[in-house]
Amino acid sequence: MNKLVQQFTVALPMLLCTLAFGQEKSAFSLAEAKTYALANNPTALNASLETEYAVQRKIETRAIGLPQANITGSFNQFINLPVQVVSANFINPNAPAGETISFRAGTDFNAAGNLQVTQILFNGSYLVGLQVSKLFVDFQKTLETQTQETVAFNVIQAYEIAAVAKDNIAFVDSMLVLTQKLVEKQKNYLELGLMKQDDMDQLTYSLLTAKNAQNDAQIQYQNALLMLKMTMSFPMDQNIEITENSASLMLKSNISSGNSSLDNNINVMVLEQQRLLNSYNLKNLKAANLPSLNASFQQTYNAYRNKFNFFANEKWYPQTFWGLQLVVPLYSGGGRGARIKQAEIVLKENDNTLIQLKESLSFQEAQAKNNLSGAMMKLDMQQANIDLAGRIYQNAIIRENIGQETSISVTQKYNQLMMAQAQYTAAKIAVFTAKLELEKLYNQILTSNN
Repeated sequence: MNKLVQQFTVALPMLLCTLAFGQEKSAFSLAEAKTYALANNPTALNASLETEYAVQRKIETRAIGLPQANITGSFNQFINLPVQVVSANFINPNAPAGETISFRAGTDFNAAGNLQVTQILFNGSYLVGLQVSKLFVDFQKTLETQTQETVAFNVIQAYEIAAVAKDNIAFVDSMLVLTQKLVEKQKNYLELGLMKQDDMDQLTYSLLTAKNAQNDAQIQYQNALLMLKMTMSFPMDQNIEITENSASLMLKSNISSGNSSLDNNINVMVLEQQRLLNSYNLKNLKAANLPSLNASFQQTYNAYRNKFNFFANEKWYPQTFWGLQLVVPLYSGGGRGARIKQAEIVLKENDNTLIQLKESLSFQEAQAKNNLSGAMMKLDMQQANIDLAGRIYQNAIIRENIGQETSISVTQKYNQLMMAQAQYTAAKIAVFTAKLELEKLYNQILTSNN
């Protein structure tokens, strides 16, 4: 028996470790939830892959300007050798005029090996393309950040709603316990004939209402957790818990920091980089008017055989040359000029769109600040309101115990308290929403709530 206990004692830690590593983490702080989402959300993963794709495109573009070398080989067997026809005078000067002779020229087999090297010496479009490829990587990184911001925004919103719903469960549970105690106490008065049945029915109704409120709160919390799972790309068939409450989340914000500026807005950054890429497109179109110069080198070996003996010690005939190719654009029928004008128009459109975006963001900023200020004031008032409603309900219970309050009046005070709680919950969500909108405007979604 002792040996069995010893074996179990040794095996238990190993088993626990196996179970721990085999299961998904189930309890998350807000920062952990964002980190998990950015590592598992398919949209965020695809954005990261697009950035890597842009890096590979940059390497591909750079390779165009490096020496390009190719080796080619060919082999031919002539089933019928080509026939050549020449004047008979070419073979026999005494042949009659106009007489021709024919003969088959060449060998039955021939093979060739070729080495060719080319190099761009100057090409304006290539130089611009090299710059654009670097800018495109930066642009794609900004798009990746924009996608991550959207993912994190959804996670924060879902997490905050879940935290409020969890706090609401605690309040509703406390109300249910209080109501149950009141009902149990009043049952004794009913049995002693000191209480009317109507008053007892009213208290029982309040108890059922409290139980329904508890059930609704549980459903709201579970739905909030489902939404959090979806935004995190967390397995739907596994349990998840949040480790932070709404009070702690309310204290986390970067809005008052020195980085709270619309210049940091991710949409502004995307549009500015898009305009920069379009400006390089204009440079590329203008560079198409410049000459281009390429160099090439080629080494070729040819072999001619009447038998298939290319690997024998027979002669191969070499041919070597190098050269330059200069292309000077002269006339395109006005096509290049039209393309340049189109690119210039696109840049002007980008400028106008950027101005419009900044004006819109300024409006959104002012509106979001007003919403946050109003939501904070309303939250403070609702906090005072729920405290007052709680005291009124407690006093009603005390007065009811000494016969100075009816059960109907107690129920009314209870409903008043529950309404105050619902308004307080809505006010907290409004504050979270307003703060989140401001953080999004200032591009602080990925750095806030850490």
